[in-house]
Amino acid sequence: MIDREITKSSGHPVRSSVSLAITLLVVGSVFCISNCRLFAQTPAVTLGATRNSRMLAVLDEFTATNVPVQGPDEAAPIPHKWPEPTIAPDVPGNGLAQHPFLYVGEGYNEIFVVNHGKVVWTYSFGNGGEIDDVWMLSNGHILAARQHHVDEVTPQKQIVWHYEPPAGTEVHTCQPIGLNKVLIVQNGLPPKLMIINKKTGAVELEHDLPSRSLTDPKTVHPQFRHFRLTAAGTYLAPMLSQNKVVEFDKKFRPIWTYEIMTPWDAVRLHNGNTLITDEHERLVREVNPKGETVWQFTAADFPPNIVSVNPQTAERLANGDTVIFYSGGGERKQPYIVQAVEISPDKKLVWVLQDWKDLGPATTGQFLDQPGIPERPGNLQQ
Repeated sequence: MIDREITKSSGHPVRSSVSLAITLLVVGSVFCISNCRLFAQTPAVTLGATRNSRMLAVLDEFTATNVPVQGPDEAAPIPHKWPEPTIAPDVPGNGLAQHPFLYVGEGYNEIFVVNHGKVVWTYSFGNGGEIDDVWMLSNGHILAARQHHVDEVTPQKQIVWHYEPPAGTEVHTCQPIGLNKVLIVQNGLPPKLMIINKKTGAVELEHDLPSRSLTDPKTVHPQFRHFRLTAAGTYLAPMLSQNKVVEFDKKFRPIWTYEIMTPWDAVRLHNGNTLITDEHERLVREVNPKGETVWQFTAADFPPNIVSVNPQTAERLANGDTVIFYSGGGERKQPYIVQAVEISPDKKLVWVLQDWKDLGPATTGQFLDQPGIPERPGNLQQ
């Protein structure tokens, strides 16, 4: 809109206003005739991709000529421990071509970057521990928590930041806070939330968290998984072994609690609801601030030909669909088990990921065609 005063011509102020209005009307009509049909015919995914050009653009770095086959600190590729399928699965969606995405899974410590329908980049941490949280930042770096280490890896496979928790503790959560800070939860006796400045190494925030026991080392492993700082500055904590999700305010006072059997993952959605993954009950449930269930997907909602085991994380996409990652548990050696599914709000299967030739078991990931800056808490619904 043009917002400025028009200088009146001598004796003809009305004619100047009318002429300008007619001119604007004609120009606007020509623009609409030329472009309105184009906008109407532009698929939503194209407009979405334009909004997400930052994340899509960094994907080129993973296939650049300066990317080595194996990084200086990278372990050798991990052999598959499961048989590859002999026939292509008959499942909905476009397989690896459905989305560009980042992908990791428990029991197979390799990071996968998928683009244009194929795996374009991998990074192996070797055996030991488990990758439970992963992020691609807007600068292309990948941040991963793998139980006994947290690492930041560049597309050129350089480790640019490394954190090793003390003996007897574990880290299953990492969340970028800007490009220079990271939130971790260090399971231990007691467990601790920490915000670390990666540039200076300073621990800028440290706070003890509730625990079932302060003396039993067997309680350490199942304490916390995907702990998140929300857009409102609160902390959302799925307490896996305490059978509840708790939201803490900035002073770590509990302000919201939801009881559920084994909350592996909890995501604060843009609509104010919370999306919770219950591993034991094998369901993903969206609840409102009152604790009322507004949407739920369980194993019983699958058709008979779909086999899923152990949902661990879920992500809400910008189009309203929900993606659920299934680890496979002890049955992951059977390649007919699905690794991830995308479900519409009315519970229709949009995409089933079942690719045991190119990928390993699933735990979590990040869809790189989604709007938002990963290192801004709450921008992504993951």
